[in-house]
Amino acid sequence: MLVAAAPCAAGAIAKPEIALTTGLAFAVFCLLSSATYLLNDVRDAEQDRLHPRKRRRPVAAGELSERAALSAGAAMAVGGLVLAYAVAPLLAVVGVGYLAITVSYSIWWRRLVAIDILAIACGFMLRAVAGGAADHIHLSRAFLLVAGCAAVFIVAGKRYAELGEGATPSITRASLGRYSPRGLRLVLGISAGAATVAYALWALLGPGHGLWHLASIVPLVLWLIRYRALVHRGAGQSPEELIASDGGLLALSGLWAVLFVVGIYAGR
Repeated sequence: MLVAAAPCAAGAIAKPEIALTTGLAFAVFCLLSSATYLLNDVRDAEQDRLHPRKRRRPVAAGELSERAALSAGAAMAVGGLVLAYAVAPLLAVVGVGYLAITVSYSIWWRRLVAIDILAIACGFMLRAVAGGAADHIHLSRAFLLVAGCAAVFIVAGKRYAELGEGATPSITRASLGRYSPRGLRLVLGISAGAATVAYALWALLGPGHGLWHLASIVPLVLWLIRYRALVHRGAGQSPEELIASDGGLLALSGLWAVLFVVGIYAGR
């Protein structure tokens, strides 16, 4: 969905050629992200076996050998970059940057407090940038600000949920023990506020934007409030599962999407 964000925001996703390149960029990042997850699973296998949920992962459970996982990951990384270059050379550059950040995160950045949140957020950001790179769409500052702040919000919520669970800090989350609930709540509040301000300025000042985009601010703010409340209750360790399973988040997402899309085409 992040890969499709830029062409959707530009109102270009309905064009067949844009839909094709966006789909190929989606496939590229499925390959690249799968490659890095396989590397992570090999590195974390020992710790995952001690976790009630993560121990079911194929490598930790012994269903997939470490050698096979690394071989598959390498093949996916190479295949993803080759496909990216075939779509657009700039997309391949973004793909290399994504691999560099995610692999270095697995090796180094995960140990550093705050840097680990920024590294994961950069991974989300590069997914959004990839959609623009594949389709040669200019990304506005507002788009980058909203995407970046929202990414920090989601990752900080994940760390807050992990800390609330009482997870034992280890090499898997070496930085977790140096976080505090108060500090993470502050990050959640600042990132949500910054994302809201950036989005509101875009809705108010963007060319061709009217009442539909102004109205879309409401479900966005309510979504952030709802998500933060769920994180405070202990959810959020798996953001994709939380977003896909909570009825309130789904309803607000749907309402925002309708207002956003109508606003794009009504402004033309």
